[in-house]
Amino acid sequence: KILKALNSLAHDLMVRPGSTVLAKIRESTRFYPYFKDCIGAIDGTHIPASVKGRDVSSYRDRHGNISQNVLAASNFDLEFMYVLSGWEGSAHDSKVLSDALARKNGLKVPQGKYYLVDCGFPNRRKFLAPYRGVRYHLQDFAGHGNDPENEKELFNLRHASLRNVIERIFGIFKSRFTIFKSAPPFLFKTQAELVLACAALHNFLRKECRSDEFPVEPTDESSSSSSVLPNYEDNDHEPIVQTQEQEREDANIWRTNIGSDMWRNANN
Repeated sequence: KILKALNSLAHDLMVRPGSTVLAKIRESTRFYPYFKDCIGAIDGTHIPASVKGRDVSSYRDRHGNISQNVLAASNFDLEFMYVLSGWEGSAHDSKVLSDALARKNGLKVPQGKYYLVDCGFPNRRKFLAPYRGVRYHLQDFAGHGNDPENEKELFNLRHASLRNVIERIFGIFKSRFTIFKSAPPFLFKTQAELVLACAALHNFLRKECRSDEFPVEPTDESSSSSSVLPNYEDNDHEPIVQTQEQEREDANIWRTNIGSDMWRNANN
């Protein structure tokens, strides 16, 4: 009964994107104006699952563990904006994102806005990815003599610094709700619903208590039976009018322009 009640409240506890530039970006010359239209970050995380029968193999992730792949969007205040749970552990993050976008009450991106994603997703106008084959992770730039050497590296460093919020929220989430340290002993449908309920509870605690003093644990994140948390429904979303190839080319030019502006300003 408690699980059902929490899931009935979950939609209202998800954070909706605003129209103003977020403080995290506005107040930093590293991020503004380059990421002024960014509203958060998206990534997938794996949660141990209990699955029986012939479907077990499809839930085996790349580490050989049985898990569900959970896609989440977070803002820069460590609050969930969207959650889609229940995908098989073997599913690629980009496939789960495509499902989230295709659902009637799925993930919606306001016109002119976008999320940051990692290299596991294709670079698109609404989902800005870093350059592949270029230093990206924050530790790659740590220490003397490891500063960015060109515009692509500078873009990747600043992109990673912002996108890191999604890894932090997953760390807090798993530290707070220790039931996800191992496979919960419930039907898989219930396991997926538990993720949504706990994501909603996390947001409530962030808003009402601000009690996130947890030792954040490192994560190894470098047709399905799914539970979805419906997101905001607006009418100001851009229609898809480009081919996939055109969209990717346009997004790559956009990313290049951002990186060029960053590098030019950093060297003036």
